[in-house]
Amino acid sequence: MPANETLPVVYVRGFAGDTRGIDKAVADPFYGFNEGSTHIRVGAGNKPSFYQFESPLLRLLLDEGYEIRVQGGQEAYLDAAEKVPANTVWVHRFYDAAASTWGARPEEYRLENAAGSLLALIEKIRAKAGVPRVHLVAHSMGGLICRCLLQKVLPERSEDPGEYVDKLFTYGTPHGGIAFEHGLGLLERLRDATGINGADIFGPERMYEYLTPSALQDRAGPPEGWDPRQMPGGFPPERVFCLVGTNPADYQVAMGLSSAVVGARSDGLVQIDNAYVPGAHRAYVHRSHSGSYGLVNSEEGYQNLRRFLFGDLRVSSALVGHRLPDDDQVEWQAEVRLSVRGLPIVMHEQTASHWCPVQLPRTRTDGGPERDVPLVTTFLCSRLAPREGAGPVRHALHLRVLSLRRVDGFLSFGDHLEQTADLDDILIVDVGSSNGAGSPNGAPGAPAGAAAAGAAPKVWAVWNSTVEGAIRDYTPSGPPLADLNPAAGVWRAEIPLPETIRPVLGADARVALTVTPWN
Repeated sequence: MPANETLPVVYVRGFAGDTRGIDKAVADPFYGFNEGSTHIRVGAGNKPSFYQFESPLLRLLLDEGYEIRVQGGQEAYLDAAEKVPANTVWVHRFYDAAASTWGARPEEYRLENAAGSLLALIEKIRAKAGVPRVHLVAHSMGGLICRCLLQKVLPERSEDPGEYVDKLFTYGTPHGGIAFEHGLGLLERLRDATGINGADIFGPERMYEYLTPSALQDRAGPPEGWDPRQMPGGFPPERVFCLVGTNPADYQVAMGLSSAVVGARSDGLVQIDNAYVPGAHRAYVHRSHSGSYGLVNSEEGYQNLRRFLFGDLRVSSALVGHRLPDDDQVEWQAEVRLSVRGLPIVMHEQTASHWCPVQLPRTRTDGGPERDVPLVTTFLCSRLAPREGAGPVRHALHLRVLSLRRVDGFLSFGDHLEQTADLDDILIVDVGSSNGAGSPNGAPGAPAGAAAAGAAPKVWAVWNSTVEGAIRDYTPSGPPLADLNPAAGVWRAEIPLPETIRPVLGADARVALTVTPWN
C-alpha cells in the first residue's frame, strides 16, 4: 500500500450477552467506540490526576482527519450516497437484528452471520469509497468475527482476504478462547454444553466451526492439538496487531463470574496467553478487558492503534548472543517497557508483577549462545515527532534481566532480593533519515519516514547509564550505528549490553535492532 493511501476504518464491537445487553449496545450509535475515560490512577504527590482521553473514535477524527458519515442512519446513508470519502470510520452494527427495541421479533445472534454481514459492509464501502481495502479494528469477540471473515467466509468464496482487509487490530480478543483458572474445566464444559447467552462461541467446538472452512472441517470436531489462535487462510499474521491487557483487578464481572475465576494472568476476562495470534504483532498494557480502565478507552490502546495503522517504520528488538550461566537451578527472565517520546503513557509493558515477563529459555548445553529472544516490536510515525524537523523519532527500551533460583523445583529466597535485577538499564534509540533529518546537529531535512521510500534510516542508540544528565536533554552525537544487513529495505544494528552484565550473560550479549519500512 502506498504510504499516503488512506483507507476506511471499520469498528467491530465485542460480546453483549443476553437480549438486555444487546439492546443496550444497539442504543449506542457507535457501539462503544466513542467511549473515553477521564482520569488516571496516580499523579504528583500520590494524588489522583485528571487526564482526559476523548475516545478512539474522536481521536481518529481529530488526529488523522477521519470523518463520520451517518446522517440519520449509516446503512441508509451508504445506500443513498453515490460516493463516500476514504477517510471515514464505520461501525459494523451486527447486533441490530438481534435487538428487541425495533418492534420486530429479534433474530438469534450467530457469529457466522455477523461475519457475512461484515463482508457486505466492506464490499459496499470499497465500491463507494473507491478503495481496495479497509482497516478492521475490533474489541473482544469482534476480533473473532473478523477472523471468521478472513479464515472462513472469504476462503469459502475462493477470495483472497488480503484483497479486502489491509490490517486487523484487536483489543483483548480471546483468540484462544476463554478459559478459567479455577473450576477444573467444569465451568467451560457447562458453558459450552448450555450455550448460555451464546457464550459457547468462546469454546473450542464452536471456534473450530466458525474459524475453519466447511470443506476442511472434521465431523468429529477439532483435531487433537488444534490451536484456535492460529490464522490459516491466507491473511498474513504480520498484518495483525493484538493488544493484550494485563490488569484483571479493574474488570469486575465476566459473564456473571468475577475476574478471580479467570485468574490473575488475564485482563479480567481473557487470559494473557489466549489474547494474541502467534506471529502477529502485540503489545502488553496494564489495562482491563473493558470498563472505566478498559483497553479500548485507553491512551495506550489508541497510540498503538494509530502507529500500527498509519506509522512508517517498524522497529524490532531482540536479545542475541547471550549465554546463560551453567546452573540449571536458576531461571532467567527479562522485563521490557517501551516508551515513545512525546506520549504520556507506556506503549508496552511486560513485567513479572503483571504476570507476563519475557522468559529467557536455556537452549544450549554446550556453552554456546542461546537462541535469540524477541523483546518487542513497535511502530513509529516520523510525522508525529514532537519537534518536527528538529530531531529524530525517539523511543526508549527499558530492559531488566532477573534471575530466580530454584531448589528441588521450588523457588528459593535465601539469597533473594525482591525486585532487584541483574541488569536494569534503558536503551535510548533515535531514528532519523539518511538525508540529514534527525542528525546530531538537528539539520533540517526529510522525516525519518523517508526510509519507506527507499532511503536507509540512520539510527543512534545509547544506554542511559552512560548518559550524563537528564534523558530529555540528551542529543545523539557521533556517527550513526553501522548497518549490518546489506539487504535493501532492512536495516540492522547490534548494541552490546552494558559492561556490568557481561560477566553474567557473556561478552557477546547484545540487543539487536531491526528497522524496516512500514506501510
